[in-house]
Amino acid sequence: MAETRRYSLLIQGGRVLDPVNGIDKIADIGIQDGHISDMGAGLKAGSETTVIDAKGCVVTAGLVDIHTHLFASALVPDAWAGDNSIYPDGFSFRTGVTTMVDAGSAGAKNFAQFRSTVMDRAKTRVFSFVNIASHGMISDALEQEANVFDAERTAAIAKEHSDIVVGIKSAHYWKPDWLSVDSALQAGEKSSLPIMVDFGYFRKERPYWELVGEKLRPGDFSTHCFRGPVPVIDEAGYVYDYLFKARERGVLFDLGHGAGSFLFRNAVTALEQGFPPDTISTDLHVLSMNRHLMDMPTTISKLMAAGMGLAEAIERSTSIPARLIGHPELGTLARGAFADIAVWNLQEGNFGFTDSCNGLLRGRQRLTCELTTLAGEIVWDWNGRAGVEYKNLPPDAGIRENLEFLVRPGCC
Repeated sequence: MAETRRYSLLIQGGRVLDPVNGIDKIADIGIQDGHISDMGAGLKAGSETTVIDAKGCVVTAGLVDIHTHLFASALVPDAWAGDNSIYPDGFSFRTGVTTMVDAGSAGAKNFAQFRSTVMDRAKTRVFSFVNIASHGMISDALEQEANVFDAERTAAIAKEHSDIVVGIKSAHYWKPDWLSVDSALQAGEKSSLPIMVDFGYFRKERPYWELVGEKLRPGDFSTHCFRGPVPVIDEAGYVYDYLFKARERGVLFDLGHGAGSFLFRNAVTALEQGFPPDTISTDLHVLSMNRHLMDMPTTISKLMAAGMGLAEAIERSTSIPARLIGHPELGTLARGAFADIAVWNLQEGNFGFTDSCNGLLRGRQRLTCELTTLAGEIVWDWNGRAGVEYKNLPPDAGIRENLEFLVRPGCC
């Protein structure tokens, strides 16, 4: 007979999928004090335990999205740092995401503002890359000028905010030289952090194969890896060998779907030939979320439609990105881990998914988020799984003070 333990929350009967720990089984998860306390069959609820019936659902660690844009408080019109950014809590939990990483929206000059007005106020766990351009992404044009690339100052900001900074970002550079990338690499060396490169404009003077084959170091990220201008497939229909060689020496490839950076013509062939992205991410911003991207579970569903298995897709959206940004304590359902958990409905049917150019691929499965917890607190509950039958609520439910403040007509 199972022992009754003290749990604040008990998720019962779901298919628990935690690839990093080799777990794929029907089990219960007991949560106490914001952490995973137990996992097993037949865990018993106490009198104070909230019980979630997860039968028929998939239960995973909360997703870790390492490419988002969150500097909405910059208030710059039509800018990635400004109007095109989103605030994290409005778009995280409803999609099973418990950790977001901003991909360089702020630079050395405005990172403190970004931290105080967004990161420190968010309930979502938020980390960030620091843009090598000192003003961040308030203007693509400002990401081109030589005087904005200050490796020394960028590294200093990264060290000052080492609790939340996970790397250095180079992005949107359109000149024919390597100044943006080289400056980011210098800052990465000085701060002992990886860099992430959004290659921007593809120039023959600085080819992509040189970026991943020579410039980037082990642990550095090339994002938007299935973007249209990325040379993924050769004329004979095979994934270029330089990509496999870059991966062999430790270069990482991030999906970064975005509004214009994901094409099935690259993704499907790459998956078929054994070249998946190391990390699955959204490049979430206002212009992508309302177009073909939508959200993180839709992106995962697209990769499943393209041939990736569910367990692999979850691992590349949880424990792998968590480890690669230096936070292996996240993205796992191990005992003692933070109880950041997502409960999923794995729908079966005939679903249509589109890439950034409206290219259609049909799939048989689609993930939708039923419930999310952050450190054991329910922060999203799509179908009221933690709800109480309304007739069973106490008579003073919903009245802030007590019943004497419910002033009925004719009572006085």
